[in-house]
Amino acid sequence: MGSKFGAIAQTGPNEQLDDPAALGRALRVRRRELKLTQIELAELAGVSVRFLSDLERGKASVHLGMVMAVARTLGLRLVAVIPGADR
Repeated sequence: MGSKFGAIAQTGPNEQLDDPAALGRALRVRRRELKLTQIELAELAGVSVRFLSDLERGKASVHLGMVMAVARTLGLRLVAVIPGADR
């Protein structure tokens, strides 16, 4: 699904999303930048408002596929860092 919000973006190189709370904060910031309510984003991403609320609060037991759907809807790309991949 392409995003109606323009180019794919990702967090800056110095932003570490190494825990659920940091990821939740980053997604909430992006949602607010796009002036979307949780209800609007949930509808666009195909997830429940409850799921989105849990995600933004950093609840650790969220489904990764749904997290990726929310990120894509916000025009964000999640990048995995694999140790040793740059060798």
